[in-house]
Amino acid sequence: MSPQKIKRLYLIPILSKALDILELLEAEKKPLTLESIYQRSAISKTSVYRILKTFVHRGYVAQTQDGAYRLVSRPKKMRFGFAGQSAEMPFSEAVTRSLKEAASSSGIELVVRDNRYDADVAIKNANEFVAEGVDLIIEFQIEEQVAPAIAHIIARAGIPLIAIDIPHPHATYFGVDNYQVGFEAGEMLAQHAISKWKSKVDWVVGLDVAEAGAFVQSRINGAFVGVRSLLPDIPAESYIRLDGRGLRETSARVLGDFFKRHPRTGRILVAAATDTSALGALQITMQSQRERNVAIVGQDCIPEVMEEMKNSSSPIIGSISHQVHTYGPRLIQLGVAILRGHAVPPYNYVQHRAITAGMVREGEAP
Repeated sequence: MSPQKIKRLYLIPILSKALDILELLEAEKKPLTLESIYQRSAISKTSVYRILKTFVHRGYVAQTQDGAYRLVSRPKKMRFGFAGQSAEMPFSEAVTRSLKEAASSSGIELVVRDNRYDADVAIKNANEFVAEGVDLIIEFQIEEQVAPAIAHIIARAGIPLIAIDIPHPHATYFGVDNYQVGFEAGEMLAQHAISKWKSKVDWVVGLDVAEAGAFVQSRINGAFVGVRSLLPDIPAESYIRLDGRGLRETSARVLGDFFKRHPRTGRILVAAATDTSALGALQITMQSQRERNVAIVGQDCIPEVMEEMKNSSSPIIGSISHQVHTYGPRLIQLGVAILRGHAVPPYNYVQHRAITAGMVREGEAP
């Protein structure tokens, strides 16, 4: 007679331990300290601590003022609404991917919509989020003029708001320090002119995003100051702002018009408000055969620009990385903290990093 087969139990040990802790809290019907749970559960204190923190984050357990833990009945899953800038903008799509991954790993339901770089669409999306009753909204849209309208819609519904890159009334700000990233881009341009052109510069062009308002425009303000900090003798009339709208085609067109107005102009430094705008500047520079006398620095370090910088003869000499992979985890943490009633700073800046073409070619940049 063949020996009876024993059925294998497909169990997950850490999940079993987590359920033991939930059952213990349910049985006691009163808050328990970490030490008490550790002593009663026979689970390592490190595991007990991490399991409890996970339960608190997910809303299954609450922590009292004296640090004890109690069970919360029927936790409600948080729903965040996220309106992305535009599915056609590489940086916006990278933010969306990062946020989706972070929401999934944190147990947050994320409702995603596309603002399509359009003010009317952004207002429509805000109204739809309110109608759906999301718990918190993360807004990423480009036009400063409609920010008050969007914020009013959301505030009237009593929904907390996080605004990416462009401040909105009643909102918690999240994004880069625009002036500082611009300043570092300007320094990079000036250093290129010093080392390659013997400090001779005819024009400093800022490819701006006028509709984004003063906060984002401070990227170009900072870039001009960054250039002046190393090249103080460039006359004020040599600095010019063009509205590229942060877009490739528009940036190529306005810079191309500038080239036509100044056909004999020599060396030009270009500070672009976005990498997409920098690619437009690259396009018209190559078409005009001015690549030897133009240097471009962008913002965002999108993949296409990183690939372009591998070319040693490219006019794009650098970009400022906004560390987009950190957006999702930090936005989720910030949103949860707001909904939990914790005090958060009004301005939450992300880390950034100046990336030169040389760093890319030498493998020193991600």
